[in-house]
Parts: sequence; C-alpha cells; structure tokens
Amino acid sequence: MAAGRHGKRRKSQEPVQPSAPSPPLSLRHPAVLLLVAVVAAIVVLSVTFDTLDPDQWQHLAVGRFIWTQHRFPTIQLWTWPTYGQPDVDYAWGFEALAWPFWRYGGTIGLYLWRWLMTLAALGLAWAASRKMGARGIAPLLATVLCAMVYRGRTQVRPESIAAVLLAAEILVLEARRHGERVHPLWLVPIACLWANTHLSTYNFLFVLGIHAVDATLPGRPEHGASARTLWLTLLASAAVLLVNPFGWRTLGQPFHHFFALRHEPIFKNILELGPVQWNQNWRNGLPLLLVGWPALALARSRRRALDRVELATCAVFTASVLVGARFIGAYAVAALPYVGRDLDEWARRRSWPAWLRPAWSRSALAAAGCLLLAIPELTRPGIPIRMRLPWTTYTPVAACDYIASRGLRGRFFNPFPLGGYIAYRFAPDRDRLPFMSAHLEGTPELRGLYAFSLLDARGWGLLNDQYRFDVVLIPRYAYGTTPPDNLALTLDADSSWAKVFADDVAQILVRRDGPFGTLARDSSYAVLPGDPRNVPAIGAKAIGDLPLRRRLERELWREVAGSPWHSEALGQLANIAMLESRWDDGRRELTEALRVQPLALGAREKLGMIALAQGRPREALRWFEQERRALGYRNGLDLRRGQVAEAEGDLPRALAFYRAELRRDSGNEEARDSVESLAGRLGK
Repeated sequence: MAAGRHGKRRKSQEPVQPSAPSPPLSLRHPAVLLLVAVVAAIVVLSVTFDTLDPDQWQHLAVGRFIWTQHRFPTIQLWTWPTYGQPDVDYAWGFEALAWPFWRYGGTIGLYLWRWLMTLAALGLAWAASRKMGARGIAPLLATVLCAMVYRGRTQVRPESIAAVLLAAEILVLEARRHGERVHPLWLVPIACLWANTHLSTYNFLFVLGIHAVDATLPGRPEHGASARTLWLTLLASAAVLLVNPFGWRTLGQPFHHFFALRHEPIFKNILELGPVQWNQNWRNGLPLLLVGWPALALARSRRRALDRVELATCAVFTASVLVGARFIGAYAVAALPYVGRDLDEWARRRSWPAWLRPAWSRSALAAAGCLLLAIPELTRPGIPIRMRLPWTTYTPVAACDYIASRGLRGRFFNPFPLGGYIAYRFAPDRDRLPFMSAHLEGTPELRGLYAFSLLDARGWGLLNDQYRFDVVLIPRYAYGTTPPDNLALTLDADSSWAKVFADDVAQILVRRDGPFGTLARDSSYAVLPGDPRNVPAIGAKAIGDLPLRRRLERELWREVAGSPWHSEALGQLANIAMLESRWDDGRRELTEALRVQPLALGAREKLGMIALAQGRPREALRWFEQERRALGYRNGLDLRRGQVAEAEGDLPRALAFYRAELRRDSGNEEARDSVESLAGRLGK
C-alpha cells in the first residue's frame, strides 16, 4: 500500500507536458474566416464616429469644381484676399475621387469612403505580413491594435489614400523580398497616384530607398541585378512624381512646411501639427505599439539574421511620430506588416495547451484578444460609435443660411476652421468667400496678422484697419489655440460691431457703420454676449434683476428659433428655469438640448440636479453616471454624487465624495462649504 501510495504520489508529481505548437490555420478554414470577419467588423466600428474634420468641406468644394468644370484649379478660388493668385493643390486627385461619394451618398457616402479606405489600408498591410510568412492568426491581433492607433486619422482627408498606397507599396516590396515574382515597376503607378493625392510622397521614397539600400548591402540574396532594378525603379518613381498639374512645386510643399511654415504662429497652434498628446493616445495602444514594435524586431534579430528593412522602417516612422501627431496614421500602417510577422513567429515558438489545438478554440481566443485590444478605445468618452455629421462642430450651416437669406456679402472675416464650409457653400461667389480657408492661404505677413488678431485686441484693430471687414463669422466657442482665442472677447467690448445671429456653431456680427447698419440697428443682440466667458457675469446680474432676466430669456428663445442647432441656448434657458424652480420647464429644455446635441456638456448633470431637487436621488445618480460615461469624468461630478448620498442619509459616504471633489478641485467653494458643514455635523 505504501508503494502504491508512493507510486501514485510520484505519478502526480510528473510534469504535464504541453502539446506541440499547432500548425498555421488555412485562411479558408471557417474559424479563420469568422475571425477575419470579426476583425473587419471591429475596424469598421472603429471608424464609425462623427465625421468632423472641417477640412473636408474645402476638399469637397474643389471636387465639385473638378467634376462640374472638367478641369482642376491652378489659381486660388476659395478666399477673397488671395483670389486669383497661383495655387498648388496637391490633393486634387483625392478631391475628385471623394466628391462622388458625397454627391450620391451624402453622409452614408462619406462613411463608405472611411470604411473602404481603412479596410483597404489595413487589409493590404495584413496581406504584406502574410507575404512575409505570417500565416497564423496572430497578425489579426496586430491588425486590431494598429487599427485602434490609426483610428484618429480616419476622417475624409487625403491621407486616407496615402495610407492605402503606403500599404500597397510595402506589400509589393515585401512580396518581392520574400521570393515572389513581383516586378518592382508596379511601384511606378503607385508613385504617380500618390503625387496627385497627398504631399507625403517622401514616405514612398523612404520605403523604396530602404529596400534598395538593403538589397545593395552584402549579406542578402537580392545583392546584384535585383538591387539595380530597385534603384532604377526608385529613379523612375522619382521622375513620375513630377507627373502632376503643379510639377516640382507639389514635391516642394513638405519641405516648405518643415523649414518655414511650421515656425509661424498659426501653424504652431494646430494640434495635429504639434507633438503627440499622450493623454489622448494611451487608450488606443500607441505607447504599446511604440515600445512593442522595436522590442519584437530586436528579439527576432537574436534568433535570425538582422532584418535591416524592418529596423530602418521602424526607425524612420517612429521618428516621424515623435515629430508630429499627424504622422500616427502612416506609422500604424507601416508597423502592421512587421509587427504581425514578428508576433506570429513569437506565437509559433510557444507551446500551447492541448485545448487550444482545435481551430475554433484558437480563433475564439484570438477574437477575445481582439475585443480586449479594441474596447478601451471604442468606449472612449466623447467619441460614441454612430453615423453622424456633427453640424454643431465647425459647420456653420444655419449661419450661412442667415447670410443667404439676409443678403449679406462683402468682405467676410472668419477663423480658418469655418472657412472650408463657407467656401463649399458660396464659392465661386466672390462676394461671399471666406477670409481664410482650411488651407491657410495668404502671405506669411497676412497669416501672422491673422493669428495676432485672434489673441489680442490690438491685432484685431490692425487687421480690421487693413481690410475693413463688413461681416464677421466666428465660432461659438474658441477652437483651442494656445494662448487662448480672444476674438469674441474683443468683439464683445467693441461697440462698432453688432451680433445679429448665434447658434451652437457660429456667431455673425456686422459693422454698425457698414452696408448692413440697418440690420445692426434692428436685429442686434443687446444682452446675450458673444464670448462664453462673459455669460456667467450676465447670469449673476440676472439673478437679482428680473427685467434683465426676461430680456435675456427673449434673446435665448430668439436663438432657439433661428437655428436647428440651439442646445447652448436651451441649456441657458434651463438655468433660468432652475433658478426660478420651474423644474418641469428645465427638464423639457434639457431633454431637447440632448436631442439636438447628444454630447451637450452638463445637460445630464443638470437633469440630475432637477431630479435631486424633486426628491428622486436614485434618478439623479443615474443622470450623473450618464454624464460621466458620455463625456468622461470632470470636476463637479463627485460633488453631485455626494449630494445624492446626503439626500439618502448616508452622511459618511457623502463626506467622502465631497472631500474627493475638493482634492480634485481645491477651488470649488460649494464642495468646501459642504465638507465644512457635514464634517461639523459628523464631528470629523
């Protein structure tokens, strides 16, 4: 018995041998096909969010011109100060291709463009990893990771075509490098198309140059005649890059930007031209990719010959990301083939449990991994998955309707994010063209004075003296310059201008002594300020001044009537209703504000405050939680949660929330008073 027990013990102590690595699955296997469908669905979902790039309207305006006039514009037709001057439109090919999607498909057409371009770019990059030998399912995990990183660059813009062309170039070169009989001259038409759709042709030359240098260096089977073929292809491609309507001037634009334009104040204030905002990119996996790609490449080099192409490609595209956030998209596409190949080799070296041997088990595990990679980014607050043109963001539809209906024309002023839509709406009417469009036209002196005018009243005075504007069209909210945009503040203090229109997107002002003086006299807003920073002061005065409150209310209802996009006015009307304890009115106005703008800041919080005032703390808590989920955490929400806890009689929990709020925002007087009051009652 002892021997038996000993024998059993010895048997139980024997190590369990893991099963041998499973062979790669065929792409035709149903489990793999289902996994590919899951990845494609994740990719499509990742780009199904608001189409909000203001540049797209200018691109669509040019595309419309090309299709209706049957030629591409070589002079400036989109802004009045520079009208008729020579122009270089590097993106004319993209604009001609994109216009039919909008013309015949509308909003769905724009989303169709985004879906097709993103699937094509990532699909070709995934195919390149398979040409490099990655026949397992691990590259699909890399595809999802790179899709999340690429997500922020998937608007309707020229770089979407450049991403497809970059992936196609890598596919051709890697297929050739890994033994397939693909002639590199296929790259010449890719170069020609690239030169007519996007200015990043330097990426094409970098990638082809890396392969040519690698083939030339000793230690590769490509050394010899194939290297000469690559160099000849590089020369032919460089020559064909000149086959565009603007010749060498198109190729010179990136260098002009790098050495000159990026130092101008106006360009320094554009976020995508600045460094990566890491607080906006940790959820999408960019830090993981930046660290993981070189780590996988170096680990692979310890087992195999050094892949000079991969290391050089990694170095070039990683350096570009560190230079500017706008290069993240190209980086993600360039990384995918190599990360997919390296991850596949790593996975094939592992010994996996026997239960992972069946194809369906492996695909199910990979699908779960894809979802885990995607969920943090797909659930990012403020970027819901939906198909919508956000008419409340830099698209002044109602303002342009007002301009057309009131016959406003002359010398317009506008910040450039609004200029693309104004050009789309009114070009080629020279009397209604924007001052500056999304392409930042003009001389360095004009752009410098424009930037100064946004920040300082003296700058606005100099610009207005020089151009003598008739109509000013500005955003409802400043668009995030550093230092902050102060033009609305300047115009509020300038009695020579009258605000005659406002909605969630834009405000229109006319000069009182100009051609629209009658409109200024009869239709100007007298109470409601243009700059949101002046609204709290008016609100504070209105608390104790009923006649002022009623005048303010009438102007807010006028704003509601003047535009379908009026959530801001409804929010302020709700504030007045809450001040006067008209809870049902406030709830109705806030509900309508959320219908107009589902991401209206503070609307759910105010609905919670109304529920709390009416004795429904559970409902109030649901509204506060919805505010956090929709827009992310912001100051004030812990204070509200504390008020719910206090209403339910849980005073210790309420005190904890109040203190948490005070730690986050030490200047919150309401939280401070609540802490002092409740701590005194609890003796804490």
